[in-house]
Amino acid sequence: MVARRALVLGGTGMLAGVAAALLDDGWHVVLPSRRRPGSPATNGNGRGARWVKADWTVPTALADVAREALGGPADLLVAWVHREVRASVLRAVRPLLAPDAPVVEVHGSASANPVGGCPDPILDGHPTQQVVLGYLRHAGRTRWLTHEEISSGVLEAVHRALAGKPSHVHQVGEFRPSLAGGR
Repeated sequence: MVARRALVLGGTGMLAGVAAALLDDGWHVVLPSRRRPGSPATNGNGRGARWVKADWTVPTALADVAREALGGPADLLVAWVHREVRASVLRAVRPLLAPDAPVVEVHGSASANPVGGCPDPILDGHPTQQVVLGYLRHAGRTRWLTHEEISSGVLEAVHRALAGKPSHVHQVGEFRPSLAGGR
């Protein structure tokens, strides 16, 4: 039996926990990135994620190496891609996805705003969960989310996507740090 295939863009950094959780669930995970992860993620069977050298600024080359590493259509796409290259990268990997593969797009808070919301999903025809990462308030200050908090929030969106739930925007943390004086 062939394992379900996941393409995780951004999975060697802050989404490493997402890649590891997918591996633990038996997924074949492909991680295109410029740098090899510091420690290879493996599941309990000793099978690891497949890292492939790729650069987001060369989307067609990224798609080519990811296609080979996947060995078939991806059943899930999780993508945290810089907004400057987001559209070109997602369009380049679109042909790698199974027709009904869900997409989870991760955005930093600068990519969304309280009035306009998130950017429109790039991949029409694929159910898309969007995650907006914010900040947390702690002891009267704001701080960035930890890698664990990011992975936990993104995994909630992944589980929603895999359950076939309607598209949704998930806010992890607060949208912006508080202004002085509580404004």
